[in-house]
Amino acid sequence: MDPRERHLIRYNGEFAHDVIARASGSWLETTDGRRVLDFTSGQICATIGHSHPRIVEAVRRSLDEAVHLNSGLLSEPVLALAERVAALMPDGLDRSMFLSTGGEANEAAVRMAKLATGGFEIVSLTRSWHGMTSGSQSLTYSAGRRGHGPTMPGVFALPAPYAYRCPVRHCAGTCDHTCLEVGFELYDQQTSGSRAAVVAEPVLSSGGILVPPPGYFARLLELTHERDMLLILDEAQTGFGRLGAMFGMDVFGVVPDIVTLSKTLGGGLPISAVVTTGAIEQTAYDAGLMYYTSHQSDPLPAAAALAVLDVVEEEDLATRSAQRGERLGAHLRELARRHELIGDVRGMGLLWGVELVEDRATKAPAIGQGDALTDACYACGLSLNITKGRAGGAAACLRIAPPLTVTEEEIDTGAEILDEALTKLT
Repeated sequence: MDPRERHLIRYNGEFAHDVIARASGSWLETTDGRRVLDFTSGQICATIGHSHPRIVEAVRRSLDEAVHLNSGLLSEPVLALAERVAALMPDGLDRSMFLSTGGEANEAAVRMAKLATGGFEIVSLTRSWHGMTSGSQSLTYSAGRRGHGPTMPGVFALPAPYAYRCPVRHCAGTCDHTCLEVGFELYDQQTSGSRAAVVAEPVLSSGGILVPPPGYFARLLELTHERDMLLILDEAQTGFGRLGAMFGMDVFGVVPDIVTLSKTLGGGLPISAVVTTGAIEQTAYDAGLMYYTSHQSDPLPAAAALAVLDVVEEEDLATRSAQRGERLGAHLRELARRHELIGDVRGMGLLWGVELVEDRATKAPAIGQGDALTDACYACGLSLNITKGRAGGAAACLRIAPPLTVTEEEIDTGAEILDEALTKLT
């Protein structure tokens, strides 16, 4: 242990023992010279790899121009980014607000939805992750709900589309939307009538890479609008090519009322966005929208985000993500064929989940083995993380999300290390 750790607050268990000296592309290097392949993309933030030259160039340019401004003052990078984001979105989603984190973006989106509808009730999915700030934490069901008192009033949960462990004990491996229908029926029995919004991730990432079935989001949007609620789509982890398309809403064929962006937008720098229609923006403004933070509309992260968008579009990383994802998925399915510890493999693009079980028949979660496996992978030079889903029923799922710039050779190397670790473990 580095003795300096004594001065840090532990915010998610113990820290990793290594200290990272530098990061480049898909690789990390520790202070003692060891190289580690990063299949987490630094919490899915390093969209185009660590320390991409275009981001470094944008940051250096900002140091000569403007790093931070009063949040009421606008800069060229912020105006340019708003224009670029509007061009990427479906028609009508053309108003943006730029913040620092996904939690902040979801807080602001929920506030706008409440002002626009006049209601206050917010519905999200079990096993979701929408942030750690107070309101966003209230909508997060995968972790962090315990030990700190009541959450925000007026929050409700829909069962997640988790076909492998159907939350309503109905599906046999293929979700048929029953969980969605049942969830709204339960909500209808509990609502006070002051409805505001439904918040959902296109793929529930921290909940174990839960991919909804065809038609799920079309029906979700329909049920939401039937209740005069707005649909907020949280694209923090799925935006800008991660799923093999520019956005998750493109994959699932739905246009929400509000979109939130973060992680994948900044390429490693803290920036997030709320994107909505002119009508919703006007209604919220007329109702007195107030959401003002110290690093709102900062020029430096906006410049970095523009660099990310340049690379994603110029190199067509969404298409590359789909292609590399097929290679990665094939490796993972082959590992599942040979290793009994793997109960299920699911995902798309460059976002994959490998669920670990003690027994395939009972599907008993392999929590302990999961921790041991991630430790073994890291010891062999591969960084993965495991989602345990304890708050919504225990499960152990490896989340595999390399940068969109990952090479075929790096994918093969990662699969070889995972195979080696699985073999040693079993």
